Amino acid sequence: MPGPAFLISAASLYGRSVLRVLQRRRHLELEERLVFVAGCPRSGTTFVAGALGSQPGFVDLGEVHPLKAAIPSLMRLPEEEAASRLRQILERVRRFGLAQRLRGVEQTPEIAFVLPAALAAYPSGKAVHVIRDGRDVVCSLLERGWLSSGRAGADDARLPYGSQARFWVEPERAEEFERLSDAGRAAWAWRRYVLAARSMPARTIEVRYEEIVAEPSAAAESVAEFLGTDTEPLTRGFREVHSRSVGRWRQDLDERQVEEVERQAGELLSELGYA
Repeated sequence: MPGPAFLISAASLYGRSVLRVLQRRRHLELEERLVFVAGCPRSGTTFVAGALGSQPGFVDLGEVHPLKAAIPSLMRLPEEEAASRLRQILERVRRFGLAQRLRGVEQTPEIAFVLPAALAAYPSGKAVHVIRDGRDVVCSLLERGWLSSGRAGADDARLPYGSQARFWVEPERAEEFERLSDAGRAAWAWRRYVLAARSMPARTIEVRYEEIVAEPSAAAESVAEFLGTDTEPLTRGFREVHSRSVGRWRQDLDERQVEEVERQAGELLSELGYA
């Protein structure tokens, strides 16, 4: 009959084996298919992320403030290092929120500027790029005043408001950006965000805000197919879209502002079929 020392050793080995199996099983159960919703602020990213996050098996993580605050520094890192740091931030948030087994939907607009790193951090993840007519976006940004000269304060991630050049402004053009009108800076922002979010086309689907308004079922079907999820719940979410803001620029922008927007973003507006 085995002695006590042998039994203790066997029990210890068995316990460690069980622990390893449980840890491996727990790792395999973690949901890796995150969805990153990118796009210029005021383009409908919050709405789309909410519609996605309301589906069974999904969770809307909102704008993850620690990630939003870290993006300017992540942009300066090699992609592999940025991906590692980005994943650390998101996994900490998911763990504390008990959401690691749900398909997280991250909706920080600035994720556009580190999208390659985000998708490297989650090889099974995908991105949804929400595009809205840049002229309507400018109207909304002007209303918020985030880029307006003389605007004090900062957002929830402590990124300051005002007319100063942001991290997404080309460094050699910072003074040019700061000299522009509020409408010019807003148009510049739209252009930079849209171009950044188009950096990973193979793993990104573009959805137009105007298409969601006009045909929510068709828009939901294409997004759901891309993400490998059910169409019906997403269709219900997309049908809650607000249509009143489509084309508001025709009433809200004066001739001078329209000219400024076209000067800063006219080429991209034309490429996307908005002008």
